[in-house]
Amino acid sequence: MEAQGSILTNKYAEGYPGRRYYGGCVHVDVVEDIARRRACSLFGAEHANVQPHSGTQANMAVFFSVLEAGDAYLGMDLAHGGHLSMGHPKSFSGILYRATPYSVRRDDHRIDYDQVRDLARKHRPKMIIAGASAYPRTIDYALFGEIAREVNAYLMADVAHLAGLIVAEQHPSPIPHADFVTTTTHKTLRGPRGGMVLCRKELAAKLDSCIFPGMQGGPLMHVIAAKAVALAEAATPGFREYQKLVVENAKALAEALLEEGFTLVSGGTDNHLILVDLTAFGLTGAAAQDMLEQAGMTVNKNSIPFDPLPPAMSSGIRIGTPAVTTRWMGPPEMRIIARLIARVLTNPGDETIIARVAEQVTELCSRFPLYAEDGHRTNR
Repeated sequence: MEAQGSILTNKYAEGYPGRRYYGGCVHVDVVEDIARRRACSLFGAEHANVQPHSGTQANMAVFFSVLEAGDAYLGMDLAHGGHLSMGHPKSFSGILYRATPYSVRRDDHRIDYDQVRDLARKHRPKMIIAGASAYPRTIDYALFGEIAREVNAYLMADVAHLAGLIVAEQHPSPIPHADFVTTTTHKTLRGPRGGMVLCRKELAAKLDSCIFPGMQGGPLMHVIAAKAVALAEAATPGFREYQKLVVENAKALAEALLEEGFTLVSGGTDNHLILVDLTAFGLTGAAAQDMLEQAGMTVNKNSIPFDPLPPAMSSGIRIGTPAVTTRWMGPPEMRIIARLIARVLTNPGDETIIARVAEQVTELCSRFPLYAEDGHRTNR
């Protein structure tokens, strides 16, 4: 936050270190080089571009690097846990390219890798995307890589949700298998809002030119400085401890929600997020989101696989543990949170209960403050 709020916001720096279109960039060149080196070291990558303003723009850069308009690719179906930039018809990814979605199995809600292979053989895509926005299970990057090589396709791994877990070895890394790896720098990486692309060195020049001058102008140097700080934090033992607790908390919260009678997509979680199916409760995700927000708990409505409702209503909610874990809440608090969620959603519209739960939420948060008295984030 200190880096992002710095005077580096004042410096225009179109181009790359040593190749800027403006003078006076000697210091921001140092900052960007530090961020790039830290990203490569942290993930074990050959090249990093830290300029994308968001995860979607990171994905767009990869599309622009290796695909032509009209080319075919495979991406995870948005309704099954994918992202808008993986083929939604209103996204650039669906407007400019031919997207073929793959899905999860109906019986266990796991990625159907047999379907991925069959679709790859049938459509011969130029690229395959391994990644998701609402998938609570481990992704098999090695198998995705095998399928991509079989059909001579590029493999792009979108790890926007998993980056922090990956660097802490709480989830497999796609680096050995993917040509490109895209991520946001917020979410589990717990840095500033922005994007980043990692790639093989032989693809670096093509990627960099697609980001600038291809799709962005001046980089946000204050955000890149904050990315550099976040990447340094992610290399510390404390960050590894934090990520282990993120996963431990997610499992504890999932188990507690099951005990409260909720149904979870895929039956649980391997990572930091939980997808709750509210069908049995007769609630829409939109209604649940609104009630929980009134009680001081922020979640988001989310489609579930084979959802009969439109995304604006949805049949589920998505819950993640990184934010509460940043406060150093642990499994005991996850059980409290599950009970509070259950009290609200099993008594829909009961304003008295919502008010009482809101008081309990406030009390719980007061015991785990985000910031110490000096304004800095608390650390264990």
